[in-house]
Amino acid sequence: MPLDPGLGLNIRPLTAADEGAWRELWKAYLEYYETELPEEIYRTTFARLLSDDPQEFHGLVAEREGDLLGLVHFVYHRSCWSTENNCYLQDLFVAPDWRGKSIGRALIEAVYAASDVDGHPNVYWLTQHFNDAGRRLYDRVGELSPFVVYNRPGYDA
Repeated sequence: MPLDPGLGLNIRPLTAADEGAWRELWKAYLEYYETELPEEIYRTTFARLLSDDPQEFHGLVAEREGDLLGLVHFVYHRSCWSTENNCYLQDLFVAPDWRGKSIGRALIEAVYAASDVDGHPNVYWLTQHFNDAGRRLYDRVGELSPFVVYNRPGYDA
């Protein structure tokens, strides 16, 4: 789906040919959260993102003139509170030089659109409290939940 004709930006599904550029973006995303992952996780995650299984992860990218500028990963999952699946937006990242150009918003809205088409309209995500720039965007495109997240001790993924 074209975004801004002036930018020549396109939001599209991730493809096998995107692996190198996707890896660079995802690595930068993980570095922001001070996280390093082993090679096996990169390979497994990329394979999951390319899967045809509708219950597996999905990936979209923001592309301009063949360059990937941003990514979003999301997954549909069941809920005991609804007959419809929920959509969890797990990862969102825009290359630093391209921030402030509505690319992050476009990626979130593309997830909203995909979720609506697939019949899973409840989309939610998490962020860390220090992600001020992200939270300014999230306050415009979402509603802050009253939930507090806990993790099992020693497990933060």
